[in-house]
Amino acid sequence: MIIKKLITKKELKKFHQFGTSIYKKNIYYRSTEDDVAHLLVDGPTFFHKHSKVIPCLVEEKGRIVARFAFIKDNRMENYLQIAFFEAISGIDNLYNAIKEEARQLFPNCKKICIGLNGHLNYGAGILLNKFDETPIFGLPYTHEYYPEYFKDLGIQKVISFRFPTEGFKKYLERVKNFSYGREIKIRSLNKRRLKEDIKIYTELNNKCFQKHPFWTNRSPEEDLELFKPFRFLLAKENILFADYLDKPIGFLMWFPDFNQLVNGNQKLRAGHSLSYDVLRMKLKNPINTFRFAEVGVLPEYKKTGVIFKLMNQMMQDVLKFGYTDGEGGFIFESNYDSINLARRYIERITSKKVDVYREYAIFEEDL
Repeated sequence: MIIKKLITKKELKKFHQFGTSIYKKNIYYRSTEDDVAHLLVDGPTFFHKHSKVIPCLVEEKGRIVARFAFIKDNRMENYLQIAFFEAISGIDNLYNAIKEEARQLFPNCKKICIGLNGHLNYGAGILLNKFDETPIFGLPYTHEYYPEYFKDLGIQKVISFRFPTEGFKKYLERVKNFSYGREIKIRSLNKRRLKEDIKIYTELNNKCFQKHPFWTNRSPEEDLELFKPFRFLLAKENILFADYLDKPIGFLMWFPDFNQLVNGNQKLRAGHSLSYDVLRMKLKNPINTFRFAEVGVLPEYKKTGVIFKLMNQMMQDVLKFGYTDGEGGFIFESNYDSINLARRYIERITSKKVDVYREYAIFEEDL
């Protein structure tokens, strides 16, 4: 077994081609996450200013059997990431070979993790269930045999919840005269001031998510690069800010399930305001599902009604766009507070019991 570190554009092309070729006959896979892989693997980006990325192909008997990228982020002092992992099934000792290569290249690194692709904002997770279903945009899809490669490692599970929107209207009617959080003002993303608003978004992310597993602080430039490929598909309502006395204290992000715009390995055609998928969204939106991605509130304002007001505004917007279903969260199983909050809101709004829907894993062990 040979692990080849990639340098040239021709070699990087093989890296990306392998990542899509193994899903060629899989009807549930969508390639909408490939833009992130190109962003981090091809570079250079602002992420590379504090990180080293080494894309690799694994060859056995003259054929490519796996790909991955070593990512050493200086902001994650103890961890080495095995990111963008893809492989065919049944390769003996694959993880052991990757681990030994990691020890050779990064002898001072203490831990290794698989399933984190640079940063939580870029994407994370090896799928554990729902292999017979296309994932919602922003959540990855991986083969059902991947967890077997890492079965002896420690695991941090991540979950999501699925729910209908049919109860939103009744709920909003019940709470329309509720005055909790009167001083808090909710506003939408100003796309004409995208740079300034993304800076606020990044600052709130950094302050709100310090205790999340694997979290590292971001720069506004990194988040701008991340949003750029999808900026023409995003509506101003997809990012909400909460202000208290003109001070940003919280935010909420949701977006349509753009995976419903494409099939299989098709790319999202969203690089221009008049591109095909952008026009489909504007003229006849074919999407019926949205993803509730994240909500964050500064710790000192958590009991001021800010989440209540952000959620209510999101529900109004979701109803306005006509979405019938939603999927919420990418919540670590150890984050009991967020899980309980999500369950409480969903069950209160829909009047239905909610169970865990999708499960993912990030694997880790000492290096």
